[in-house]
Amino acid sequence: MAHWLIKSEPSTWSWDQQVAAGAKGTHWDGVKNHTAKLNLMAMKQGEQVFFYHSNEGLEIVGIVEVTREAYNWIPSEPWVLVDFKAVKPLPKPVTLAQAKAEPKLAKMSLVTSFRLSVQPVTDEEWAQVCRMGGL
Repeated sequence: MAHWLIKSEPSTWSWDQQVAAGAKGTHWDGVKNHTAKLNLMAMKQGEQVFFYHSNEGLEIVGIVEVTREAYNWIPSEPWVLVDFKAVKPLPKPVTLAQAKAEPKLAKMSLVTSFRLSVQPVTDEEWAQVCRMGGL
């Protein structure tokens, strides 16, 4: 199974709101970038995803799980949704500054392509962020 990272501005959709969505979870919308869309389309049910607060906080705060794979909500539009549910918070959020300072994360998309809202995460990066986050 692959790992991913999704970004959201807390003022638009926060970790607390994701948790409040409960076991059913909610869809992820607002993606209007073709690379991010292709990443959403590659996600499979059950895969785990880091939840990152962008613009405010700049930190990985939790883990969500894909509960429904990519689907179109407006048939005439090229954009897709993916549904996620909250799994658990990181005991210690991992900041962008910490990720940039960690040599093992030097090639992570969060560091190299920080503007992309949906990013792949390698198994090694996943394990390193989990260690840094107290998991």
